[in-house]
Amino acid sequence: MLTVIIGTSSALIFGAADFLGGLAARRMSAVLTTAIAATTGLIAFSLALPLLGGTWSSDAVLLGAASGVAGAVAVGLLYASLAIGPMSILSPLTAVAAAIVPLTYGLIGGERLGPIGYVALAIALVAIVLVGFVPEKNAVRPSLRGMTMAIGAGIAIGVFLILIDATPDESGLVPLVVNRATNSTIMFTLVGVLAIIAWRRGSGPAHGVWRSGLLLAVGGGVLDAIANAGLLLGVRLGELSVMAVLTALYPAGTIILAAIVLKERIGWLQYVGLVLGIAAAAMLALA
Repeated sequence: MLTVIIGTSSALIFGAADFLGGLAARRMSAVLTTAIAATTGLIAFSLALPLLGGTWSSDAVLLGAASGVAGAVAVGLLYASLAIGPMSILSPLTAVAAAIVPLTYGLIGGERLGPIGYVALAIALVAIVLVGFVPEKNAVRPSLRGMTMAIGAGIAIGVFLILIDATPDESGLVPLVVNRATNSTIMFTLVGVLAIIAWRRGSGPAHGVWRSGLLLAVGGGVLDAIANAGLLLGVRLGELSVMAVLTALYPAGTIILAAIVLKERIGWLQYVGLVLGIAAAAMLALA
């Protein structure tokens, strides 16, 4: 029951973090937004580590660093695929891939659920697709390149979940500290490379524009850190397969906030997906 609550809550918080990150990315580049969010998470985890504790070990550092690389790859492929579009197809495709990879890994590794649990997982996968589906008039079919990158992003997210699940229980927040240090290093290196390219081309950043998105990026980084801490706790308390599917419902948090703050219309299929997601979570709690 506790794992289900943590997984569902983490999914909603992940969605809220993505919402703030999306708003920030409208004001400055997605790469810079991701770099700032990662650094914010690094600061948050570093401050929380002495309070919550954690043992440093080679496994914790190596797995944390590997998860940071996986996260950077996931973000890069995700933004690249969504830039190609259509988002209404590629976004849920990424979420499904992100759920299936650790789900399969967990079941192959010996995780077992009752019959109601497997039904709930199937319903949750359907819910992921419906929640991320945004009907568009005259929608175009996704290109092979876009679908390949979306699936790659989902696989990278799934690998991140597997690596975090494999970290030693006594390591506490250490893997997430290393994860954010690795991620922020990669992203700021990329920011620097892009800045040099822009400078050589004679173009520069609009400082007034990106500064307006700084607080949004920081807020997104804080929420993302909280969600990742919940994810880490969830996989240590419960099954990886369950946490993987529940956290893949993250588009729900983004959609709900977009409807409230931006007054974006929620389609009836998305409402169905939200209801199915809640039902699946309840079934998993019973399982």
